[in-house]
Amino acid sequence: MDPISRRTMLALGALGGTALASGAVNAATFGNPDQPPEGAINADPAGLSDPGPQNPALDSQFPSFESPPATDAGNMQLFWSSFNNAPKRIQNGGWARQVTVDSFPISTSVAGVNMRLGPGGVREMHWHRAAEWAIMTNGRCRITVLDPQGRAYVQDVGVGDLWYFPAGYPHSLQGLGPDGAEFVLVFDNGHQSEYSTLLVTDWLAHTEPDLLAANFGVPENVFKNIPLTDLWIFQGKEPGPLSIDQEAVASGGLPPEPFSFRLGAASPLKDNKSGNIKLADSKTFKVSKTIAAALETIKPGAVREMHWHPNADEWQYWIKGKGRMTVFDAGPQAQTADFNAGDVGYVKAQQGHIIQNTGTEDLILLAAFKTDEYQEISLSDWLTHTPPALVAQHFNIPVSELAKFPANQPAIMPQ
Repeated sequence: MDPISRRTMLALGALGGTALASGAVNAATFGNPDQPPEGAINADPAGLSDPGPQNPALDSQFPSFESPPATDAGNMQLFWSSFNNAPKRIQNGGWARQVTVDSFPISTSVAGVNMRLGPGGVREMHWHRAAEWAIMTNGRCRITVLDPQGRAYVQDVGVGDLWYFPAGYPHSLQGLGPDGAEFVLVFDNGHQSEYSTLLVTDWLAHTEPDLLAANFGVPENVFKNIPLTDLWIFQGKEPGPLSIDQEAVASGGLPPEPFSFRLGAASPLKDNKSGNIKLADSKTFKVSKTIAAALETIKPGAVREMHWHPNADEWQYWIKGKGRMTVFDAGPQAQTADFNAGDVGYVKAQQGHIIQNTGTEDLILLAAFKTDEYQEISLSDWLTHTPPALVAQHFNIPVSELAKFPANQPAIMPQ
């Protein structure tokens, strides 16, 4: 062999040995599964520096984006949003801010509005092309709604209470003293916006006076002082006793099912030392045909177990506390994001996910679904209801250890 050829062969051999050695050092391990390896634990410290422009206040809110775990992989559509940075529309009497598909593209099935009405503040009489579901988070509110049979429903709702108005049902909302009301509206259409609501003042202002007179059987001048622009939210007078308002609209009779539901006072579907879950779907809140919801309380350090929903996307409103969620999809794709009070999350149907309370107080979040029936599949429940020998072959875990997995759908762990 001539010297050049021999040197070439030796160099190639050395390169191959180095590659093999490098591969051995960087071989995938438990908690570090990918090639090439992901995450800060696999990076040279010099490469982790970030000398460019920064916003420390913003960075501190998203540690899992700044330094993802090594188990994160792929590129997922952003599933984090927030009411905290959504612009408020403010008028005398209250305000609102929204997260729709326009600002949160993943949220195709559901849109959300966070609204505040001061004492006496009125969300003017209106209706929507989408159904409206709501949860009260502060204060008290008087709701009114009319069904197609002419049956009116008037009720006062407080913290933890829900209401549901089917698409096209006309309704109004008014904050009650002493604190007014704050609530979150969930619409069963990701495009529904506060700017696409059918407002009664708009309609009257854009109808010819003689037609108004003919329609209501009164002279035209009765309408001479109507608002020429919509009211949307306005400061009104606080209403009197509930019974008086109910009596005033009783001539049409009562609807067969109430349009409100006391979720906060309901018995938990799941309850253990790590938290609880309360549920409202069409089985318990019978009028709510297009939105089901779970109110979840997770204790510090506990986790909402690994699960998915087979029949609907999950829209989340983080009410209290802080936590992080990892979402899994085919690919593999996995991404972890941090959430705080006022944030909004979204998980597509069939995507696996797990939530951990990373704070020092209870984490409370609302999970809403565009469906009439709440459905969930627990990973642990599936594994414990599959022949143990088969599961053991998948994970190289002894059957004796699989027997320790929870088989009772605890929802929140540890139980």
